[in-house]
Amino acid sequence: MNSANKTHVATASTLIATPYYSGFPLAHDTYNAITTASNGNVYYVLCSESYEQGGQLYVYNPGTDKTEWLADLTEICGETSANAIPQGKSHVRFYESNGKLYFATHIGVYELIDGMERLPQSAPDGKALYPGGHFISYDLTTGAFENLAIAPNGEGILTMTIDKERGYLYGITWPLGYFIQYNLKTSTLKTIGLVSAMGEAGIPGNDYRVLCRSIFVDPHNGAVYFSTSEGDISSYQPDNEQFNKLANVDLRLDYFGQYDPAHPGSMGYNWRKIFWYAPEEVAYGIHGNSGYLFRFDPRQQGIELVERLTSEPSRKSGMFDQFSYGYLGFQLGPDQKTIYYLTGGPIYVDGKRLKGVDQLAKGAAKGLENLHLITFHIPSQMYTDHGPIFYADGSRPTYVNSLAIGADGSVYTLARSEHDGHEFQDLIKIPAVFS
Repeated sequence: MNSANKTHVATASTLIATPYYSGFPLAHDTYNAITTASNGNVYYVLCSESYEQGGQLYVYNPGTDKTEWLADLTEICGETSANAIPQGKSHVRFYESNGKLYFATHIGVYELIDGMERLPQSAPDGKALYPGGHFISYDLTTGAFENLAIAPNGEGILTMTIDKERGYLYGITWPLGYFIQYNLKTSTLKTIGLVSAMGEAGIPGNDYRVLCRSIFVDPHNGAVYFSTSEGDISSYQPDNEQFNKLANVDLRLDYFGQYDPAHPGSMGYNWRKIFWYAPEEVAYGIHGNSGYLFRFDPRQQGIELVERLTSEPSRKSGMFDQFSYGYLGFQLGPDQKTIYYLTGGPIYVDGKRLKGVDQLAKGAAKGLENLHLITFHIPSQMYTDHGPIFYADGSRPTYVNSLAIGADGSVYTLARSEHDGHEFQDLIKIPAVFS
C-alpha cells in the first residue's frame, strides 16, 4: 500500500443535512438509485415493500429547491393491470447517454423461506408472481419512458452498467445471478450465464454466493468486469460472449478480512462499488467491510491498496462499518478527480463505543453509527473527513447507500428520517464542502 505523498485532514465541524418529503409515505430503503443528470436535476427512486404499490421515481430541481413525482415503476413497465407483485425498487444508478437516462427495476418484497429472504414463491390475494425486472429509458427532453426489456425467469435486476461507445446495457439479476446483455441498437436481450454458483438463491454452506453489486466497462475494448464473493475477478467479452476469470489477480487480501463465501451476512471478498477512472486507465473500487480504496489495473492484472476511506474515528478505533455489506455511496465528484464516500463512524457514550451485533444473515445495520462524508482527491492523494452529518434537530441520517453530487458540490443521498411521526426514507441534501 503506497503511503507516499498522502495528506490526511480531519475537520472538527459537523455537516447539517436538509431532509425533503417527496410525498410517498411507503418509501423504504433505496440502494444506488440516485444520479445527477446533465441538466443539473437529481433523479431518484423511493422504494416500496408493498404488495400493492411499487416504487416511485422523482426528480429534484436545485434551482427551485423542489421535488416532483415523475412515475410509478410498475406503470412504466406496463404491468399496472397485471395483478402481479409490483416493481418495488430500483437497485442501480441512472446512466445517461444521448439525452436519455437508463436504469433498471427490481423486486421490493421477499418471502421468508428457511429463515432467509427469498424471491417469493407465493403471493397474497391471488396475485401473480413477480414478472421480472426491466431495463427502462427516460428521455430528458420529452419526458417519455420506454420499456426496453425484461429479465429472464422472473428475476430482478440487481446490478447494472452501460457501454456507451458500443451501445450495450449490462446487468446481473437477483437472486440466481444471471449476467444479461441488452443491445440498444438491435433492441435484443441475451442471457449469458450465471456469474457465481447459485447466487443468493443457493443453500448457505453449499452453493450460496452473495452477488456483485457493481460492474464496470473498460471503454477501450468493451470488456465488462465483475467480482465474486470468493474474491475472483472475471471479465466478459461481448465479441465472444464468454466469461474469463483473471488468472493473475484476485481480491483475497488479508487487509480486507476473512470471509466464508458460502454463508450470507457480508459481501465476502466482492468489491462493493467500482468505477472506471479515465486519466489513469484503471478502475478505483472500495471493499465494503474494510473500507479500503484500491486501484485495479485490468491490463496488468494488478491490485494496489491506496487508502482506507473509513471515517477518521473508524480509522482510530479500527472498526468496520456497521452496515454488514459496507456502503454504496461511492462516486467521483464533478471535477472527475475527487472521490466522495458516505461511510460510518463510531458513536461514543460516556467514553465507550456503542457496539452492534456480531453477525447478520443479510445486508443490514449491525448497530447505530454516525454518517461521515469523506473525500479523496486522486491526483494529490488527499484524504479528508469532513465530519459527521446530522439533521438540524440532532438526529442522524441512517441506512444510507446512495450518492449523487450536484454541479455546485452539494451532496445528495437517500436516508431515513421522520415525517409526521413516521420513519421513512427520502432525499436529503448535504451542503457543499468545496467552494
